[in-house]
Amino acid sequence: MKWEKLKPPEPGDPMCCCECDIDQYGCCCDCEDLDEAFNRWLKDRPSKGGCQCPVRGAIVDRLEISMIPVLLLLPLLLRVAALHYLLGIIILTALPGLVLWYYYATHRKKRRTLFFLTLALYSLFYMYYLFITEILPRGDVSQLQLCTVTTGMILTVVCLIHTKRGPGLVTASLNGAHSHCQEANNNSTQHNGSIQSAAEVQTAKEALTAKWSTCPVCKIMRPPRAGHCRTCGSCVQRLDHHCIWINSCVGQANHRSFVLTLSVFLLTSLYGISVVLCSLCPRQYLMTSLLYCPGVYSQSSMALCFTCAWYSSIVTCGLLYLLVVQVLNISFNVTEREAQLALRNKTGRRRLWGLVVDTGEYSRGFYQNWVEFLTMADASVSPRFSLTDLV
Repeated sequence: MKWEKLKPPEPGDPMCCCECDIDQYGCCCDCEDLDEAFNRWLKDRPSKGGCQCPVRGAIVDRLEISMIPVLLLLPLLLRVAALHYLLGIIILTALPGLVLWYYYATHRKKRRTLFFLTLALYSLFYMYYLFITEILPRGDVSQLQLCTVTTGMILTVVCLIHTKRGPGLVTASLNGAHSHCQEANNNSTQHNGSIQSAAEVQTAKEALTAKWSTCPVCKIMRPPRAGHCRTCGSCVQRLDHHCIWINSCVGQANHRSFVLTLSVFLLTSLYGISVVLCSLCPRQYLMTSLLYCPGVYSQSSMALCFTCAWYSSIVTCGLLYLLVVQVLNISFNVTEREAQLALRNKTGRRRLWGLVVDTGEYSRGFYQNWVEFLTMADASVSPRFSLTDLV
């Protein structure tokens, strides 16, 4: 195509649509700027629905369609397991394996996923729904017991939300605070140089910077006991582990609330199971009613509640083991990440039948270890919490 020279339009000409320079071919030199501005306008343009809620937007962005079969099949499998005690044994035994198989088949390539968090919350609300619709109408549950179970469930969700606020990321402001502390130490050392020797000055500098290291992935300086999470792609202060049940890391800022969430959930679950068993098997001892409850399969509703009590017991046992490991790690002042590194490097030894790995690096005794854990400062330099972090 042969371009022809066009006469530039005069100012005020109807063909002159903008005050931009026009070259000899009649092309506007700022068309790229116009395109960029138009793209920015489209990006900032609200959707047709007009929804500006950040929580709903985050949930829609991270919605996993593959969770729908699990949420539909779980109540169905529990009802099938309630038909006969042999079916209950088979299904409840195979259920953890089925869940893990489905998880690895559909979510193996995803770094972060809401699979286990969604399953845990759905199971919690489904058990509470059965408690309200099946156990409460039997008339064996008092108002105090109902309030206790409801309060425990609400506290579990509140503690979970607090845990999801963030583990305490290593940020640039933390590095700035560390640099400022180094400068202050240098200034005070120079001011008292006549009193302190050169060896003492060098020792103070080494003590201030010895435990700080550079992350090979993030390329930033990180404080002692911080670690890089490959799942989240960030460095976390006092990293313990990445928990798939909450879809977040457990670090300095949320470690206490994580332990509190486990404790509240376990207490609520154990109390709820005991209330259900006392209602279904009033003539049996509580410790034996879960193993032997005559006549429980005579009604479908009773069999379903009994099966759900077994399902809750399996989940409770798994989380109870996690809580025991957390309590032992805190007692020896070691994180799960440090324990794994000690085993890999053969610098730690197993204690208490292998439940805890004692590194001996930070432990100062049982009492002082718990005081340090309960009084450690939250990561105030973490990014500001937003509602979208809940998912």
